[in-house]
Amino acid sequence: MSPLTGALQVLLLLKLGVLALNLLTFPVLRRAAPGRALTVSLLVPVRNEAHNLPATLPGLLAQPALELLLLDDGSTDGSAGVALEVARRAGAAGRLRVIRGKPLPRGWLGKPWACWQLAGQARGQLLVFTDADVFWEPGALGALLARLERSGADLLTVWPRQRTRSFAERALVPLIDDVLLTLLPYPLVRTPFPSAAAGNGQLMAFRREIYWRVGGHAAVRSDVLEDVRLARTVKAAGGRLDLALGRDRVSVRMYRGFAEVFEGFGKNLRAFHGGSRILVLMSMLLHLALYSLPWLRAADPVWRRLALLGLAERALVNVATGRHGLRDLLEVTTTPLAPLLAVPIYLRALGGRYTWKGREYRR
Repeated sequence: MSPLTGALQVLLLLKLGVLALNLLTFPVLRRAAPGRALTVSLLVPVRNEAHNLPATLPGLLAQPALELLLLDDGSTDGSAGVALEVARRAGAAGRLRVIRGKPLPRGWLGKPWACWQLAGQARGQLLVFTDADVFWEPGALGALLARLERSGADLLTVWPRQRTRSFAERALVPLIDDVLLTLLPYPLVRTPFPSAAAGNGQLMAFRREIYWRVGGHAAVRSDVLEDVRLARTVKAAGGRLDLALGRDRVSVRMYRGFAEVFEGFGKNLRAFHGGSRILVLMSMLLHLALYSLPWLRAADPVWRRLALLGLAERALVNVATGRHGLRDLLEVTTTPLAPLLAVPIYLRALGGRYTWKGREYRR
């Protein structure tokens, strides 16, 4: 075994070890009734989501929350009107309040600004921020409240189960779960160290007191990874953080096709690597070496073992997140292709500007 194959094998085994620990310890939202009910504000930032709202809004309207607030952040596709019509058809027009967002101030990114405005209008003891592409199943809010009560968390953030359709989605989008479950051992999240934290802006539930104490989204107004920064800020302030997988209670279809994956991942990737172009390039090369190169050298038993370890990692991540249908398991075969498909995304992340939801930003 060469030094290269030895190092790659150690890395894969370490990732599999963290994954095995998380399979045993990582919380999952399960249908349950909370013992002590909190009043809940469901808060949805919306910008050009008319294509998602007819599918996702009925699930939110069915949750037993104190209020459901939707902020229309300058949509040009009639999102607000679509939301009101969906609520009317569901017989729940009185349960939805649509707020017209104010213009984006200098120094703010769009999503933190929309969430900050929503928080200012909310009345609940629990502020639950959720994206417009997230599907809430019956009992999802009860499961979230039950998990919050068991953990005693001040912030509970959830990773919804990924819904994927196109080849690019199946190859690339589940890598979000892979990063979480193979790099962050869940027991570390329960320690007081702020660096041992993760956050997912698709669903974040804050106790009202901690949200305002840490400055809410105003404290992360210019952060691309505002969700991770908020999680770390809560821990730094002495608050308790908890994570959970959504599985059957909460799911999401983040992107539709490679073009959306390209823009979405390209927006976040450099920030995830601390803003370093060098780390972005090193990450790209490492993933090519871990998951693609072994298949080019699979005639060699050592490289073949590395290839099989990569497949095992991807399969176990899918099972852990509740993605165990036949098509979900077959997407494991995309493992060697994913790093190759990701090369344009890595290169995109090296640029100085990016566009998201019709707005242009500078890194």
